[in-house]
Amino acid sequence: MFAVYADRTSTDEPLAGLVVGERPEPEAPAGWTTVQVRAASINHHDYWSLQGVGLPDERLPMILGCDAAGVADDGSEVVVHSVISDPSWTGDETLDPKRSLLSERHQGTFAELVRVPSRNVLAKPDGLSFEEAACLPTAWLTAYRMLFTQSRLRPGDSVLVQGAGGGVATAAIVLARAAGLRVFATSRDDGKRARAEQIGAHEVFETGSRLPHRVDAVIETVGAATWSHSIKSLRPGGTLVIAGATSGVTPEVGELNRVFFLQLRIQGSTMGTREELRGLAAFLVLSGVAPLIDRTLPMERAPEGLAAIAAGDVFGKIVLTTP
Repeated sequence: MFAVYADRTSTDEPLAGLVVGERPEPEAPAGWTTVQVRAASINHHDYWSLQGVGLPDERLPMILGCDAAGVADDGSEVVVHSVISDPSWTGDETLDPKRSLLSERHQGTFAELVRVPSRNVLAKPDGLSFEEAACLPTAWLTAYRMLFTQSRLRPGDSVLVQGAGGGVATAAIVLARAAGLRVFATSRDDGKRARAEQIGAHEVFETGSRLPHRVDAVIETVGAATWSHSIKSLRPGGTLVIAGATSGVTPEVGELNRVFFLQLRIQGSTMGTREELRGLAAFLVLSGVAPLIDRTLPMERAPEGLAAIAAGDVFGKIVLTTP
């Protein structure tokens, strides 16, 4: 079958290990199902995999891709939940120490077919295209969990979204505005700040700028470059929710004095559960909100999409469609 996969990894030239070609069709053991992929979206995770992060050589070749929407064995239109937990695990799948994402231990979604546990397929929301639905399982689900599970925000509260432009950040802006939150957003790029305002941010600022007032929560995926600003932007008792560190994991200033003196809460967040994915789907249907797509490419042009992710040349999600 047609697939986009990593046959080697490199920290210096990640895209050199990317192959567009043929791989064997997946087998579906008992309790698993095969999904015909109609669309799959690209995440930073895919680029990091090509660098060898979470993908050791002994697991190569590995089909990339966490997210997909397509058609299940029974003909139903589905979204794939990409967190694969241990069969014996109950409760929040993201807390399972044996969990993995598709394309880490199991072949991913950048292919004509993907196999997943039957419990990992959910009905595609009515009104969303396959391309839109393929954006949900990683970036949009991550943003949903950050906003509505981890941050303790309520309608009328204020939130700062750092690094407007990426998949999680744009999703957080759209979802927060739809949920009745006051949304601030930052970016170093004039164009991205303008776009952030267009999709729902009440006010936008250059990265590091002083806000009109301190916020109830910060959605942080940038990491080291914005960490100090995020801490300084929180009201006493506020919450910083972090789900990524694209600029690095070691901030120059930890701001620990502010953390304890202002009784701030630092909350990590990773992906989301199947139930949260169902909740996200229902929220989109009820609110009329749809995922923001930067561009749609045929899957054979996956290298182009991954290069754009690496360069930061994206606002929203890049979606790949199957031949």
